[in-house]
Amino acid sequence: MINKEETVVVAIDFQKKLLPAMIEADELEATVTKMIEGAKVLNLPIIVTQQYTKGLGETTDSITEALGNFTPIEKTTFSALQTPEFEKALVASGKKTVLILGIETHICVQQTAIELVEKGYNVVVIANCCSSRKKHDKRFSLQRMAQAGVIITTYEAVLFEMVGGAKNGGFKEVSKIIK
Repeated sequence: MINKEETVVVAIDFQKKLLPAMIEADELEATVTKMIEGAKVLNLPIIVTQQYTKGLGETTDSITEALGNFTPIEKTTFSALQTPEFEKALVASGKKTVLILGIETHICVQQTAIELVEKGYNVVVIANCCSSRKKHDKRFSLQRMAQAGVIITTYEAVLFEMVGGAKNGGFKEVSKIIK
């Protein structure tokens, strides 16, 4: 089971010049926004990365609005763990379970997820909060990550798993977000 007290969310590279190139970009952006809103209800820390901001732009407006006050970690590496500021933020969170949402699935998400598994983290990739430019890249990447020990699930499943029941804190708020 995914324990919210042990969990940090990592949002990888949802940038203005990159996100529109993803398959089903509008649906992806809406789903990511709901996941972030749910994570905030559950008081999960959220780490945000931006890949080469000068070229790919800032985080999209709707995701920025959902996040509220945040400072993105600038990176040029594909695995976020290869950026010292990211690793420092992750260690500072004190969490051992990492929920990953991001783009592109087969590049930055995959390399980050597999490296996190290799470093002993419990890694959960939220499949409907990730995308690539091509469906087959996403599909095979999800398979590869699962083979490497990454849990693959959906944002609704993970939010309700962390809530745990209809009488628990956050249930009503998460239900409202999902509807």
